[in-house]
Amino acid sequence: MPKKTEVPVSFETALVELEQIVTRLESGELPLEDALNEFERGVQLARQGQVKLQQAEQRVQILLSENEDAPLTTFTPDAE
Repeated sequence: MPKKTEVPVSFETALVELEQIVTRLESGELPLEDALNEFERGVQLARQGQVKLQQAEQRVQILLSENEDAPLTTFTPDAE
Protein backbone atom coordinates (compact mmCIF):
# COMPACT_ATOMS: atom_id res chain seq x y z
CA MET A 1 0.00 0.00 0.00
CA PRO A 2 1.55 3.37 -1.01
CA LYS A 3 2.25 5.88 1.72
CA LYS A 4 -0.09 8.83 1.92
CA THR A 5 1.44 12.28 1.87
CA GLU A 6 1.55 13.63 5.40
CA VAL A 7 0.30 17.18 5.68
CA PRO A 8 2.26 18.97 8.43
CA VAL A 9 0.05 20.46 11.12
CA SER A 10 0.84 22.50 14.20
CA PHE A 11 1.56 20.62 17.40
CA GLU A 12 -1.63 21.92 18.99
CA THR A 13 -3.78 20.96 16.01
CA ALA A 14 -2.26 17.48 15.95
CA LEU A 15 -2.95 17.05 19.66
CA VAL A 16 -6.61 18.03 19.28
CA GLU A 17 -7.04 15.67 16.34
CA LEU A 18 -5.34 12.86 18.25
CA GLU A 19 -7.73 13.34 21.16
CA GLN A 20 -10.68 13.13 18.76
CA ILE A 21 -9.30 9.96 17.19
CA VAL A 22 -8.86 8.34 20.60
CA THR A 23 -12.44 9.21 21.52
CA ARG A 24 -13.77 7.68 18.31
CA LEU A 25 -11.65 4.55 18.72
CA GLU A 26 -12.65 4.10 22.36
CA SER A 27 -16.32 4.34 21.45
CA GLY A 28 -16.06 0.94 19.80
CA GLU A 29 -18.63 1.96 17.21
CA LEU A 30 -16.33 2.23 14.18
CA PRO A 31 -16.24 -0.53 11.59
CA LEU A 32 -12.87 -2.30 11.48
CA GLU A 33 -11.63 -0.59 8.31
CA ASP A 34 -12.51 2.87 9.64
CA ALA A 35 -10.84 2.08 12.97
CA LEU A 36 -7.67 1.03 11.16
CA ASN A 37 -7.69 4.23 9.11
CA GLU A 38 -8.17 6.30 12.27
CA PHE A 39 -5.36 4.42 13.99
CA GLU A 40 -3.05 5.01 11.01
CA ARG A 41 -3.79 8.74 11.07
CA GLY A 42 -3.18 8.80 14.82
CA VAL A 43 0.24 7.21 14.39
CA GLN A 44 1.13 9.80 11.73
CA LEU A 45 0.06 12.64 14.01
CA ALA A 46 1.95 11.19 16.97
CA ARG A 47 5.13 10.94 14.92
CA GLN A 48 4.77 14.52 13.66
CA GLY A 49 4.23 15.70 17.22
CA GLN A 50 7.28 13.82 18.44
CA VAL A 51 9.45 15.49 15.78
CA LYS A 52 8.11 18.93 16.74
CA LEU A 53 8.84 18.27 20.42
CA GLN A 54 12.37 17.13 19.61
CA GLN A 55 12.94 20.29 17.55
CA ALA A 56 11.67 22.45 20.40
CA GLU A 57 13.95 20.65 22.85
CA GLN A 58 16.93 21.25 20.58
CA ARG A 59 16.11 24.95 20.37
CA VAL A 60 15.92 25.19 24.17
CA GLN A 61 19.23 23.36 24.54
CA ILE A 62 20.87 25.77 22.10
CA LEU A 63 19.50 28.78 23.98
CA LEU A 64 20.58 27.41 27.35
CA SER A 65 24.02 26.24 26.25
CA GLU A 66 26.80 26.67 28.77
CA ASN A 67 28.81 28.97 26.51
CA GLU A 68 27.08 32.31 27.00
CA ASP A 69 29.51 34.01 24.59
CA ALA A 70 28.59 31.70 21.72
CA PRO A 71 26.74 33.55 18.96
CA LEU A 72 23.10 32.59 18.53
CA THR A 73 22.34 31.12 15.14
CA THR A 74 19.02 30.52 13.49
CA PHE A 75 17.72 27.04 14.24
CA THR A 76 17.03 25.01 11.09
CA PRO A 77 15.12 21.78 11.69
CA ASP A 78 16.50 18.76 9.84
CA ALA A 79 13.08 17.25 9.12
CA GLU A 80 11.71 20.18 7.14
